[in-house]
Amino acid sequence: MRPRLVVDYGLAKRAALAELRSGSLTRDDACDAHPYLLRAAKHHGEPTEAPCPVCERERLTHVTYVYGDELGRYEGRVKATAELAAMDREYGEFRVYVVEVCQSCAWNHLAMSYVLGHGE
Repeated sequence: MRPRLVVDYGLAKRAALAELRSGSLTRDDACDAHPYLLRAAKHHGEPTEAPCPVCERERLTHVTYVYGDELGRYEGRVKATAELAAMDREYGEFRVYVVEVCQSCAWNHLAMSYVLGHGE
């Protein structure tokens, strides 16, 4: 599995956290995870070692979504990282989005995106 066109949203995350700390972004605006995202994190998310940058009470959970024209009914679904290798071999091209979520304070931020697929 070789991810391509990788986009890391770390700079945007740092900017959002700086706005939160300066007071120009409220905690309610920063910690606004949709109930479906929180449910996906609880039942399908993958725990990380990283603490929540907002509440620091809980470790972040990664929720991975896949999108692509070839995916049909699987488009927009949550997938485990382990499932991506098989999808990489099966589909020509699809985009993966990894969202970090705090199940305690509802912080959420797009962490990265990348393209997978065999390219045919």
